[in-house]
Amino acid sequence: MIRVLLVDDHPVVRRGLRAMVDDLPDVEAVGEAADGAEALRLLQDGARPDVVLMDLQMGTGMHGVEATRRITALPDPPAVLILTTYSTDADILAAVEAGATGYLLKDAPPEDVATAVQAAARGETVLAPPVAARLLGRVRAGRPTLSPREAEILGLLAEGLANKQISRRLFISEATVKTHLVHIYGKLGVDSRTAAIAAGLAAGLIRAV
Repeated sequence: MIRVLLVDDHPVVRRGLRAMVDDLPDVEAVGEAADGAEALRLLQDGARPDVVLMDLQMGTGMHGVEATRRITALPDPPAVLILTTYSTDADILAAVEAGATGYLLKDAPPEDVATAVQAAARGETVLAPPVAARLLGRVRAGRPTLSPREAEILGLLAEGLANKQISRRLFISEATVKTHLVHIYGKLGVDSRTAAIAAGLAAGLIRAV
């Protein structure tokens, strides 16, 4: 029996996922969490799922990438399978680098999700076709590559945050923020915040706010 922990901030979505998971042969939902922090607490309290089905953006709670990073750092961690509506390069790369076993989009057919859960439980990597296509296209096109932290900072720039606000949000110094910005500008070939945001959007590195 494959045990699945559902992590999504929308109760209706979790209810639908539970119904779908419980309808699968040899698969059962063993818990639900509204954000990454709650999922971590469940795991630390003794929950033992084989697969964590993880959303990316969860309101003001711990987001999926950070939760994935912390979960995969646990002793004998479960596989983390991202299930989200977001498919930008930044989201995909950040999730994969955080240790996600797979990346699916929420418009995937239930049978594809079922196959992915079973594959993730076996330790296999699963990428939705559009996600795999984006990664392949990125390699072929030679697009600029930002680190997960750089992509995160660029996303916060797009939200209108100043350097001081970014440093507080990420718990890093303003000097570190400025250093990251220098690297971001260099990789994107720009010299201003506005130009960096525009270039990031055009390259699919960040989402439109």
